[in-house]
Amino acid sequence: MTRIISGRYGGRRLATPDGADTRPTADRVREALFGALGPLDGLRFLDLYAGSGAVGLEALSRGADHALLVESDPRAARVARENVALLGAVRQAVLAVGRVAQTLGYGPNGDPYDVVYADPPYPTPEDEVGAMLAALVDKGWLAPDATVVVERSRRSPEPAWVPGITSERSRRYGDTVLWYGRGS
Repeated sequence: MTRIISGRYGGRRLATPDGADTRPTADRVREALFGALGPLDGLRFLDLYAGSGAVGLEALSRGADHALLVESDPRAARVARENVALLGAVRQAVLAVGRVAQTLGYGPNGDPYDVVYADPPYPTPEDEVGAMLAALVDKGWLAPDATVVVERSRRSPEPAWVPGITSERSRRYGDTVLWYGRGS
């Protein structure tokens, strides 16, 4: 059985995998995220730790030209693939099934990304979050002036931003904090 989430998907409701391993981004957090990002027309969106793909798919519904969804859990990836098909986004959304660190290690297949949204599981160690941020810079994933957003628990410290990404601000929504950085 899958949970259903709402969002701006042309009236369709997306599924998320059951279980405690996948924690969907709350509707109000997604609304706040996209409100803060502003228009996405023509942008490339990278959704790391994508789960059901809801955030990346919502970026497409808000005008992004392309979304890469990266998810390692096979059940979550299956649901993300079904959601991509449900929305008819197979040309705009690419699903990479694999670990984020491994995928980032290859570098982008094409142009860099204008917006990166990373929602690692809350127990992910801070050094892994830092390594993910470093790979974004070192492997050329970020377009000039890219926005990088990291979702973490309010109990987690601010991400250890790396040279090439400057901290801008944070916003708290219950137990969730969105940390915003800017690529340089």
